[in-house]
Amino acid sequence: MSIATTNDAPLDAPLLEARGVSKYFGAVVALEGVNLEVRAGRITCLLGDNGAGKSTLIKVLSGVHQPDDGTLAVDGTPVRFSAPRDALDAGIATVYQDLSVMPLMSISRNFFLGNEPTVGVGPFRRFDGAKAGAIAREEMRKIGIDVRDTNQLVGTLSGGERQTLAIARAEYFGARVLILDEPTSALGVKECAIVLRHAISARNRGLGVIFITHNVQHALPIGDTFTILARGRAGGTFRRGELDGERLHSLMGGGSELEELQADLEVLARREERGEPVPTVPLEAEVGEVEAREVEAREVEAREVEPPFRTVDDERS
Repeated sequence: MSIATTNDAPLDAPLLEARGVSKYFGAVVALEGVNLEVRAGRITCLLGDNGAGKSTLIKVLSGVHQPDDGTLAVDGTPVRFSAPRDALDAGIATVYQDLSVMPLMSISRNFFLGNEPTVGVGPFRRFDGAKAGAIAREEMRKIGIDVRDTNQLVGTLSGGERQTLAIARAEYFGARVLILDEPTSALGVKECAIVLRHAISARNRGLGVIFITHNVQHALPIGDTFTILARGRAGGTFRRGELDGERLHSLMGGGSELEELQADLEVLARREERGEPVPTVPLEAEVGEVEAREVEAREVEAREVEPPFRTVDDERS
């Protein structure tokens, strides 16, 4: 990791900052001119639809990719991560969507994956299972999960408990910035609540948290700031209370799509009420035809209800 040394970094500098970060894969623009700030004791929600560039930005922040343009800064000092280990050394820990846990290994083994405590010397050095188990049990207890047997396989844990294990591991190894990549995407309602509580708990302990999601309902209750990504470009950063869920959806690029979906569903419901066949293909080519038939039906109904037109001669006769 290379660090541009400076003695005039502001005291209130963000823990982690992306300044005009861009990333290109050939002709594909993954990110362009993106800014992001992460401060201690704050949850920064990074929102965007699938393909918006969220995962690419997280990989840049965690050292997997190097930015093609722009800079990263830690505590106000520009840095360049050449590998994920550099980001970890700087206190930036990422819990990826696939959790980075081994289902067929024990809880204690997963907790110290790559950093195993050992006992003995030389060729007799071996994994210190007792120490690893005690530490893993205590660290998970601190964030609300009571583990009876740390030799239990991780594959037997629920999705929320696996997320808890990954978060506890990151915090134990000195994380100052905790990046949660779509942590609730494959979880049930109760498990989502567990993960959201852990994110709030990490914020209350002074960590800077980046919460990546495309689910506005999960972001709104816990976020302090909201940064929108749409097609690799920043759609703005907003503080809590400045936007509601509908506006966030619109900025993410999902507002018009949801309106179109609602219109399609209404057309399908009306066709089903009339006993007409319901298509399984997109309605784009049929919406105009259906609407025209609906207008014609309303006109016929109106003619049947209105009294017939009578002339003056008809009245005299």
